Amino acid sequence: MSRKTALPTSVGKTLFSEEIRDYFTVLDVIYADQFEEESIDRETAEQAEEKFLRGATPEWLNFHIGDLAGMGSGSAFIKRDGYKRLVQQIHKRRNYIGTPTVKLLHQQGCGGTTLAMQVLWDMRKTLRCAVLMGSPLECTKIAKEVVHLFTGGSKDDLNTVLLLINEEFVLEHLQDSIMAEIEEQQIDVDIPVVILFICVRSDHAVLKAEHYRKQEGFKKGHDTDYVILKRTLSDAEKEELDTKEEELTQKYGAKVSQFHGFNILHSNFSRDYVQEACAVLNTVERKRKPLKTQLLSFLCLLNAYVPGSYLLESDCLDFLRHDNSLQGDLSLVTLMQPFSHLIVSFHHDKRCEKRIRMAHPMIAKYCTELLSIAGVARSDTARNFLHRFCPDEVSPCLLGFIKDLLTKREHKKDGSIEDSDMEKFSTLILHINEIEDKNQSASVLKVASKKFDKNSLFPQALARLCYGELEDFKEAEFWAKKAIERDPKKSFIADTLGQVHKNHLKNKRLSVEPRELLQLAQTAIEAFEHEEKLAEEEHRKSLTEDEKSKVLWGLNTTGQFGFLQVCNILFDLLVIQNETWKEVLTKNVPMGSVLESLGDNKLFRFRDLIENLREKVEKKMEFFDNFLIYSQSILKKDKAYVSREVSACYKKYVGDSVPEHNDKLQQTFQKLKQKLAFTSAGVLSCQDRTCTSHIEYIIEWWREISQGTNSTTDAFVNYILAQIMLSNKNKAVSTPDYKNALKLKKPPSSVTQAEYHLLSLLLSWPTNDEDKPVPHLYQLIKNLSHAYEREYKTMFRSRYLRPLFFLGPGTSLKRFVHRRVLEISWTKDALQESNTNWKNESIFTEDMVKEQLLKVEGVVRNYRVYVRFRGTEVEVDANRKDCLCRSGHVSFYLGFTIKGPIAFSIQRKLLATEGDQKIKTPDHAEASSNGMTETGADVA
Repeated sequence: MSRKTALPTSVGKTLFSEEIRDYFTVLDVIYADQFEEESIDRETAEQAEEKFLRGATPEWLNFHIGDLAGMGSGSAFIKRDGYKRLVQQIHKRRNYIGTPTVKLLHQQGCGGTTLAMQVLWDMRKTLRCAVLMGSPLECTKIAKEVVHLFTGGSKDDLNTVLLLINEEFVLEHLQDSIMAEIEEQQIDVDIPVVILFICVRSDHAVLKAEHYRKQEGFKKGHDTDYVILKRTLSDAEKEELDTKEEELTQKYGAKVSQFHGFNILHSNFSRDYVQEACAVLNTVERKRKPLKTQLLSFLCLLNAYVPGSYLLESDCLDFLRHDNSLQGDLSLVTLMQPFSHLIVSFHHDKRCEKRIRMAHPMIAKYCTELLSIAGVARSDTARNFLHRFCPDEVSPCLLGFIKDLLTKREHKKDGSIEDSDMEKFSTLILHINEIEDKNQSASVLKVASKKFDKNSLFPQALARLCYGELEDFKEAEFWAKKAIERDPKKSFIADTLGQVHKNHLKNKRLSVEPRELLQLAQTAIEAFEHEEKLAEEEHRKSLTEDEKSKVLWGLNTTGQFGFLQVCNILFDLLVIQNETWKEVLTKNVPMGSVLESLGDNKLFRFRDLIENLREKVEKKMEFFDNFLIYSQSILKKDKAYVSREVSACYKKYVGDSVPEHNDKLQQTFQKLKQKLAFTSAGVLSCQDRTCTSHIEYIIEWWREISQGTNSTTDAFVNYILAQIMLSNKNKAVSTPDYKNALKLKKPPSSVTQAEYHLLSLLLSWPTNDEDKPVPHLYQLIKNLSHAYEREYKTMFRSRYLRPLFFLGPGTSLKRFVHRRVLEISWTKDALQESNTNWKNESIFTEDMVKEQLLKVEGVVRNYRVYVRFRGTEVEVDANRKDCLCRSGHVSFYLGFTIKGPIAFSIQRKLLATEGDQKIKTPDHAEASSNGMTETGADVA
């Protein structure tokens, strides 16, 4: 008879056969009856408990033993203060649908992983609990297993999955994959499919969350989906731990002194305790260090700088056996005396061999400091580790730890929490730079670069160090090219060579001859243009791959941005030497006519470079306008300085004058360029960039152009869009029949810009007082979608399309509410950067935002949402796919992106007689009292 496994349902637990256990490859499922039919002897229980108390990662067996505390087989777990709130948040999210999230943000070494596992263990008989063991990037595989666990292999026994993910990543990809799997299996859902329990170990994430909590906009009605755990104890926790310490002393006696994992917690993370525990290292000498001391230094360095890192026990034993004085087959504990109490061994699972690490990150960090004081410098340890511990072929896991040790960059500790940049180097390299010498950092990276001679990350980091810290641009160029040799098709690797030349140019003194500046700028530009071609090739190649099987990364734009930075630097360096360069670079005068005043006839060989700069700058400005106005990153926020630097460079090359020798049309174009309103995206950014008076000038200039004899449809589109922008400034605008005028302007070619189709759709959208149906609306939406796919789909792939307008209650052009107007109402700050997270829809909790929008009626059916107009239904996209799990009548706000109409803040409409159960979302108001209930779904 096959062994059974139990999964909970809403009415108890249902038994399943062994087959369901065999299905899971990326999920570690915690079954409701785990260990219940197993007999755990006292010795096994005590060994497991001791190992955990000493600092090893807990196993599920530890929690089972804790449950048996009353039976004399173990001691109960201490539950940190965040436990109750996490459980409350998870229970609350059981009332939502889709894929809601709860986050635990914790500092390294404070017990966050243990707390998360405790929550999962305690909820295993209520929810179907699992830990993600594979990569979060395997979205399709994870989605299939999550849905299989949700259904229990049958659509008759649905129950929410609680999935613990010990890593921060882009949730949208996984959430969309799970909802796509639900749709494919045609499962009608009225409970959450999965609650994503994200456990994030990051000091920066903790600081960022605390920063948000202080923000006025974040407090208003927004139910936070995270709990913070820090390296500090409350009074209640201290009392519990005092009691626990007495219990452990009675049970284990003197052994308790070496339970460092527990004792550090009990001491409230006391540095004094850590110093006492590590006192054995005070006698370490620099010379003739035995292998066990070297191994300890390796473990300390790795665990101090790479959270979650470890070494395999077999590799440690192989290293120690090089000591010829050792005899016999001794255990690692024996071989590592007197340091053994500082080290713990543990199993990740029964299929893997033992892993070795320091008992606690605080111990690892302090030991590293002690060793440094004793003369065992961090750089020496790192080099020795690479030379002596790492064989010719290292495991992928160890190589990953070494990459993190030497190349992983963390968020800066200072600066804006909300938009912080990454450090230039890994924390270890930064510390070696600060404590020892930058040349020592270079030496470590050189050893890694030569040791791992196929890896491109180490020479890349070395090149960055050479140009950024040592200002050795020749050496930096060598290593940047070495990195490219190893990975010639990767655009981010190619970027480093451009950065080398760009920083070399930036470092040049003002006395340098223009010829040398131009030569260096040309080299940098060629490097960045090469990177841009590689990025486009990467993007094209990824389009042909199976989009469902992997995360789709966005287009790398650093090459184009680097190009503009070089142009910006070159402009300043040349103009400060001779004002004539300003006329040359803005193309107000040809270069050949002013060579004499520039003082160097040999500059003529750079004519092609110089004459093409303005055109290329304008082209890249247009790209970034479209890229940043129409879309935003879902991986991380777009850096605000990118838009600022792009605009600053563009303005320099466009110039601040309007040449009189140009005809009137060209003069008008020049004025529009100076106001950054020469494209549709530029016009649509007027709310962000210009004051009302500028918008009025922009309207007049586009009116002049659109009325010209050779005017294009695009000019008329921009004229109307500018009128809409002005109406959002509460200014009176003319309201002729733009809809028919636009039709008359349409060129015979079917290849029309997406902006034309967007405006056609806006002007044709039905108003409340129209009784007739709108049969052509579907075709207008289709036309816009096709235009988007033709012009922008590739560019915006894997980016979130920002809403441009929302439908409001006004009339004519005034009923289109620009995104920026709502953002200012939400943040109460017109100067704050436009980085609202439209995906989570929390902005719609603000009354001042809702008052400016029109609520429309619709219906969800077959995982699609339709807007209704007096007997007509038109399909629109949903901002959040998890709102489409259940069919029924809905209401929502209607937004418009460059792709088409989008339903935001979808709320279900349930008759009060349908029952008391409500599907809620923290982002929306509680039920209204008019006999109808408006509700929605939650996704973070």
